Amino acid sequence: MPDFSRRGLLGFATLAPATLLAACTGDVQVGPEAIRGKRPDGFVEMRMVQAAYIGSGNLGRGELRFHGRSHAFTVGGGGIGGIGASTVEAEGDVYDLRSLDRFPGAYAQARYGFAVGQASAGELWLQNEAGVIMRLKAKRTGLMLSLGADAIVISMA
Repeated sequence: MPDFSRRGLLGFATLAPATLLAACTGDVQVGPEAIRGKRPDGFVEMRMVQAAYIGSGNLGRGELRFHGRSHAFTVGGGGIGGIGASTVEAEGDVYDLRSLDRFPGAYAQARYGFAVGQASAGELWLQNEAGVIMRLKAKRTGLMLSLGADAIVISMA
């Protein structure tokens, strides 16, 4: 469950603008071409709450399975594009994760999808400055049209 405490919201409000700037630097390549011919190094499951009205924000947590072990993490961030509110449950493969210390950090995110009640569709592509790529299938619940780009920060719990 996302942390909606004052500390969690304050951290999100502080990190979101900095995250956007940090993740927009560097050479971010997401999509099928970025992982062509590569094998996954790990698997991620996460749950986030996302809200958008031109700008967007999300808070959540997840678990990374890497080298036979589970590692908990938290997610926070913001971006532009979309309207509405939804919960997002996402899972998928992690590529180019050579060591656990390359996983946390700022990720640029490309997303598309929709949610109307229980009907949803979508995919998330994320990449950080260390080159770690996540391809996630997303299931949304709520009322949301999502098309845009975001930056998120992943921290180990």
